[in-house]
Formats: sequence, C-alpha cells, structure tokens
Amino acid sequence: MPLTQLRNLGIVSNAAIATTKLGTGAVLQVVTATDSTQRSTTSTSYVTGSNTLSVSITPSSTSNKIFIITNFIAFLDEPSEAFFTIFRGATNLSGANGMATLYTGATSKQITAPISMSYLDLPNTTSSTTYQVYIKVSSGTLNFSAFTNGTASITAFEIAG
Repeated sequence: MPLTQLRNLGIVSNAAIATTKLGTGAVLQVVTATDSTQRSTTSTSYVTGSNTLSVSITPSSTSNKIFIITNFIAFLDEPSEAFFTIFRGATNLSGANGMATLYTGATSKQITAPISMSYLDLPNTTSSTTYQVYIKVSSGTLNFSAFTNGTASITAFEIAG
C-alpha cells in the first residue's frame, strides 16, 4: 500500500489561519445579539423592533459580503398586517412591505407566528456596520418577542468576497 504524505503549505499549526489563506465564500467572523424582552408597537412606520436586537460588524475588505439571519416570535392582534425588515444603518434592505409579512385575515382576532429573515448584503465598506430588525403594522398592535428558545436573535456572518 503506497504511503500518503501531507505537506504544510504555509499554515503554522500554532497560529491563527490568515484570511489570505481562505478562499472566496469562507466565513471570516460571526457576530450574534440576542434579546429576551417583549416589545410592542402600533406604529405604521418602520421602528426598531428592539433596541438590543441589532449587531455591529466590521468587514475586513470592501469586497466581502455580510449574511444576516434573524429569528423571533410575533403576536398580532386585530385584523391587521405586520411587516418586518432589516436595516443597515438608516437603509431599509427591502422594500416598503419588508422581508416578511404577518396577516391575521379579515376576521381573525390574533395570530402568533415565528418570523425568520435572512439577507446577503454587499456593504462595500470596512467601517463598522450595524444591522437591526425594524417592524410596523397597518393597524392594531404587534407584540415582538423571543423565539422558541426564549431569545430573539440576529446573527451577521462576514463572508470572503
């Protein structure tokens, strides 16, 4: 049986792997924020779903991408619609109707649903960038709360471009 030889191609075993050794699509960093506080809104304009359900990440290159995932529970009262989106700073990353919508129907009084959103962003910066969940309703009251594990979350992944 022939012997297989593995050679070290410049990665030192006791040092961190340099990002120059990683290829396109590699995950370079991950930042997560959680919130277990229930919040509510009656706003018909986008407002922050939570002051703490946001993450800040500093890309290491302008060509890198940021992948954002968020999970939480929403409780909507009265016949209404609720809209959910992710903002980068002051920029809504989706249209006016958001990335996710919750609708009670014309006769329903209440609906509870898990909401998950994801977005691949190209911020083109090496400055600290903040991503945050925003919510609004067409009417009625929206309660925004923790996901099934007891905590609402938002996670940002820096992906090598």
